Amino acid sequence: MNAIVELDEPTALELAAQMVESGTAPVDILEQCRNGMSIVGEKFESGDFFLSEMIMAAEIFNQVMDLIRPQLRKTTSESKGKIVFGTVEGDVHDIGKNIIIALLEAEGFEVIDLGVDVPPAMIVEAIKEHEPDIVGMSSLLTVAIESTKKTVDAIVEAGLREKVKIIIGGGRIDAYAAEYIKPDASSDNAAHGVRLCLEFMGGDKV
Repeated sequence: MNAIVELDEPTALELAAQMVESGTAPVDILEQCRNGMSIVGEKFESGDFFLSEMIMAAEIFNQVMDLIRPQLRKTTSESKGKIVFGTVEGDVHDIGKNIIIALLEAEGFEVIDLGVDVPPAMIVEAIKEHEPDIVGMSSLLTVAIESTKKTVDAIVEAGLREKVKIIIGGGRIDAYAAEYIKPDASSDNAAHGVRLCLEFMGGDKV
């Protein structure tokens, strides 16, 4: 969505509202926003944008998310499962996390969002408190791969590894990272991540 790249908050929200009213699928709106945020990220890396622009773009994105979240949710009589989700310690990116959480909630999952920069001990405590079926971890930075590994190790050390399925995702998660971290599944695509979670719960593929 060009309005996000241009940091034009009023236009972005107006266009999103118009798309919702016209019947555009919420997932398609999300995809346009994701593309816009990817461009913002590229501009940040090239030095064309600074941190303030990144924060502004993320705020616009989150407002669009709030707008379309009701349309994403489906009426369901029972939960598909419970998921604890967070961006790992050392990483404060929340766009990817917010996208997959919205899609998971749309499929009927109950999601406990731990936020960003989440230390391993917090995830371990959340597993003990909420007894989820699945633990999801997101990261965008290469350095966060080590944090993800430490979190999985902490879950093992706490004796909880057999109680949950672990899925990891993010721009730096590839086959090599997955082999190192050893989750039950990994994905760099939110929609695919949702399908994996449904398969964990024995549900139909979407």
